[in-house]
Amino acid sequence: MPKIKFSLLSIIGGLTLLSSSAYAGVDAEVSYILNTLLFLIGGFLVMWMAAGFAMLESGLVTSKSVATIAAKNIGLYSIAGLMFWLVGYNLAYGIPEGGFIGSFLPWSDASAVDTGYSDGSDWFFQMVFCATTCSIVSGTLAERIKIWPFFLFAAILTGIIYPIEMGWQWGGGWLSAAGFSDFAGSTLVHAAGGAAALAGAIVLGARTGRFGGKGEAKPMAPFAASSIPLATLGVFILWMGWFGFNGGSQLAAGTLEDVSSVATIYINTNLAAGGGVLTAAIISRLIGGKTDVVMMLNGAIAGLVAITAEPLTPSPLAAIFIGAIGGLVMYFSAKLLFKLKIDDVVGAIPAHLVAGVWGTLAVPLTNGDVSFGAQFLGTLSVVVFVFVVSLIVFQIMKATIGLRISKEAERLGTDKAEIGVIAYGIRD
Repeated sequence: MPKIKFSLLSIIGGLTLLSSSAYAGVDAEVSYILNTLLFLIGGFLVMWMAAGFAMLESGLVTSKSVATIAAKNIGLYSIAGLMFWLVGYNLAYGIPEGGFIGSFLPWSDASAVDTGYSDGSDWFFQMVFCATTCSIVSGTLAERIKIWPFFLFAAILTGIIYPIEMGWQWGGGWLSAAGFSDFAGSTLVHAAGGAAALAGAIVLGARTGRFGGKGEAKPMAPFAASSIPLATLGVFILWMGWFGFNGGSQLAAGTLEDVSSVATIYINTNLAAGGGVLTAAIISRLIGGKTDVVMMLNGAIAGLVAITAEPLTPSPLAAIFIGAIGGLVMYFSAKLLFKLKIDDVVGAIPAHLVAGVWGTLAVPLTNGDVSFGAQFLGTLSVVVFVFVVSLIVFQIMKATIGLRISKEAERLGTDKAEIGVIAYGIRD
């Protein structure tokens, strides 16, 4: 019994010392450890978002294309990791202060206590953001793009396009110098991915028979989602991963202020997602007469995307408002895409591009250190750059190696035509 008492007293004493030192701040080595752990924990949560995207997309495509979605998502994640190691990281972080582009060199480890965290943890954390950008493109172009041209575009996007524009802000480039602020990537990740997806959707065209003469979507049967429960599970996984996405972007956990900020970010992230869901549910009921579950799922994503540009400074009510408007703009932009006959299979353009632009422009509403002018400049620059370059790349690929599967392959489904593996034994 005395030994047990002694052990308990030792533990209590140790926790007391740790608690008191936390208020004063920890030494450099402990700070290095805590910051590195935040990067790694946030990073594997964001990595798990790859599973969320795979499930969401698999659930929203028809059952003829589910195996293709699985192949695309594991392929693009692998490509992103390789390309971000090969050239992407140094294109973003090798950029001169106030500059435009870094160097075409592989990543290398120069970890030191003075940097405040392990270089490897930073590489991993930034890499999974890069992969997320590409995941956004996958769902939009589903059911009619050839898989290997998609993989080639994934390599260009993750190795060159994304690293250049993210370096403009996070690498200390010209947008950072101009005062642009994007805490965790409403524009740098989500609007950028949505812009690339929009370019691809325009070049590819819609799935055969998707729209009527007036731009209305055809009845559900030919284009029915393969599994709403799977899509819902995917959104919950994305929602969970977003805590690493936004919380990890605090980039430090060595002080009381830092860890308290992470907790605030978690709360605001969760509230914004809830605001997006309920807004999408209400507006779809009021306008369409049905409580559209797909709109609710994308409402969650839109709310999460919108709060990502600034999840720390909003009050809880402001976070709900930002997420709710995200859900609102997602709904109406989805309807606009129908009228324009732009076929976005999973609704990624409204949820990521449009909600991302809204969230970035809304930052000055809660952060007085940021100007609307800088936000407009940064958002416009990134979206136009990614859209134009992606459009050119897709056009070149279309004219050379080809982008779209044949009409016969589209009739059979991409699982049969592209993969040779049938996802479901019983199919619609």
